[in-house]
Amino acid sequence: MLIGEVARRSGVSARMLRHYESLGLVRPSGRTGSGYREYSGDDIRRIFHIESLRSLGLSLREIGRALDDPGFAPSALVTDLVRQARERIAAETELLTRLRRIDAADPSDWEDVLQVVAVLQALRSTSADARQRAALSSVDEVPVPVEALVEAVLSEADPVVAGALRWALARSGDGGTALLAEGLGSPVAAVRERAVQSLAELPGGEAAARLRDALAHPDAVVRGHAALALGIRGVDDAIPTLFDMIVAGRNDTDAADALSSLANDPATAERVATGLVDRLTADAVEATVRVRLTQALADIPGSTASHALVELSRDGDRAVALTATYLLRLRDAR
Repeated sequence: MLIGEVARRSGVSARMLRHYESLGLVRPSGRTGSGYREYSGDDIRRIFHIESLRSLGLSLREIGRALDDPGFAPSALVTDLVRQARERIAAETELLTRLRRIDAADPSDWEDVLQVVAVLQALRSTSADARQRAALSSVDEVPVPVEALVEAVLSEADPVVAGALRWALARSGDGGTALLAEGLGSPVAAVRERAVQSLAELPGGEAAARLRDALAHPDAVVRGHAALALGIRGVDDAIPTLFDMIVAGRNDTDAADALSSLANDPATAERVATGLVDRLTADAVEATVRVRLTQALADIPGSTASHALVELSRDGDRAVALTATYLLRLRDAR
């Protein structure tokens, strides 16, 4: 078969076939009487083998080794090709993400594009100061897509920078709510905590709804942050989790403060006081837990809390009795 026919049937140009020949990858087995290259069936099969290996990303040099070296093992090469492919995909994915974010910023000219690129790069800087400046500038100076702010806040370990990013997110509205909610499902505890902390500072009903959902989260830290945020918003769904926090001694002072805020309503105050008393009288409650529960009654208004403190002032546990007595004096002084 002559080179033109081989090119037509294989899809490999005659020029490329000559290049393969110059490299020694495939040589025509014969020549016609006129001196034209003539390819045998084995030659054509080798051409298809070359094209198959090229489709895997092998260089022509690697293809020559693969076809001609009997001791050439494909496993190491294939492993390296997998690594290279992953690196290319990661690089292309990162580029696509950057382009989408620039597009979402809706730049009006190239100056806007450059500003957005600069802020996006600064958000990933190794300098905490640079990341903080980028977060602050994203509010009024350069419109940065919410997606970029969410990605930054979920990966930010510096508490000062994280605070700036949460502030920037809150100023951007509740557009990042769904993305932050996805962060609650991260296998990394620190990411989950950053996600719920950011949700706690977002305005709007959607963020509150996500925080309500987080009350049932398997991570106690997530539940605690959600309960504190909802308590501040006056959502009494948080009350059981706030009780749990006091019992566990986890941010118990903040939990008690949230309960006192919720107790401004008489009906809620009754519910809170009754719940605390129920926890106090439960079986096998440790002494330190009873002290914390007693302290939580301090700012709960109403007769139920007052009567409970009177009873506790006569408690057999001296620490509980002294705490209750002190709190009664404070209530009387008011």
